[in-house]
Amino acid sequence: MLFKDILGLSHIKNHLATSAESGRISHAQLFVGPEGSGTLPLAIAYAQYVICGNSGGENSGGNEACNLKFGSISHPDMHFAFPVANGEKVKSHAVSNHYMQEWRRFVLEQPYGNLFDWYRLVGIEKKQGQIGVDEAQDIVKKLSLKSYEGGYKVMLIWMAEKMNGAAANKLLKLLEEPPEKTVFILIVEDEEQLLQTIRSRCQILHLPPLSEDAISDALKGLGLAESEAMRLAHEANGNFNKALDLKNNDSEDLVFEKWFVQWVRSAFKAKGNKGAIHELLMWGNEVAATGRETQKKFLHYCIAVIRQALLINYNAKDLAYMRIHVDGFQLEKFAPFVHENNILDLTQELEDAIYHVERNGNSKLIFTDLSIKLTRLLHRKPSAPTPSVSS
Repeated sequence: MLFKDILGLSHIKNHLATSAESGRISHAQLFVGPEGSGTLPLAIAYAQYVICGNSGGENSGGNEACNLKFGSISHPDMHFAFPVANGEKVKSHAVSNHYMQEWRRFVLEQPYGNLFDWYRLVGIEKKQGQIGVDEAQDIVKKLSLKSYEGGYKVMLIWMAEKMNGAAANKLLKLLEEPPEKTVFILIVEDEEQLLQTIRSRCQILHLPPLSEDAISDALKGLGLAESEAMRLAHEANGNFNKALDLKNNDSEDLVFEKWFVQWVRSAFKAKGNKGAIHELLMWGNEVAATGRETQKKFLHYCIAVIRQALLINYNAKDLAYMRIHVDGFQLEKFAPFVHENNILDLTQELEDAIYHVERNGNSKLIFTDLSIKLTRLLHRKPSAPTPSVSS
């Protein structure tokens, strides 16, 4: 993985290369960045820089054989851990080693991919993956061995917020006192979900969302016209993975849009209309029939939509990036129904639903209850006229 192939983040790449060359390599590092910002390819490029003894700000000048092994993500001193679940391939006690072939393919083909993309690739999208205690035991075993090439060895834990409590507690001492020349790189999207005891042992590096220019340039390199590249870059809101999905019409958001619009239209018809209540029940059953990861992702999408609607309602349109592609639905017309008198309750109900889905609640009950509550909230009137930004 080459630094030059990673979009944007020039100052961070320079910082990592300079610190590695000067020998200032922290044994435990936490890379925090939103989906599609490039945390995974950046972490692998940094690990390559450290393990292969590269210099000059790029992954060259060191051990060429070492760099070639990284080209196929097969260096023996580069270890990975990531969320997995039991499935068709592994019936019980699934760990990352069982999915290494799929993982190499994922990293090479979708380095900016998200957790749902990974679950889809390995056929566990209907499960809730995690990094469990079996994985932690594997990590301890791997790092107890000597480095294959006599230098550094790196353990990269992707989506480390999916680590359960038992695994985190097992790794605490290893993070505090790792073997010599061993580097941990933990990658998270939401650092608040990671145990504080883990965070306190790591040097933290925050990655910003990618700039529209960086995404637009990358899309133009894939053959898009400048105007289309700029439009998709704006809609992607710093997420290159989403920009690629939009380009390929493969974004799960396109399905979520249809669900959201169906729910909103049924909600507005529901007042005193028994037929619309039936539509809401059918809607809840349809969403509940999907996997839990899909359900959670949809609920996060709903939160994003209502926040965008609030920005539009309060005339902060420059901050609104989202676009609904369903015919006949305009976010601008929906925006007045999201206001100061219901935004907090709307968000809270959606977050509560995410909490219950994560804890394996009955999905039909969760979404039926949610649809009825959100219907009532959308019919709530604002307490005052919508203010303008200038007032």
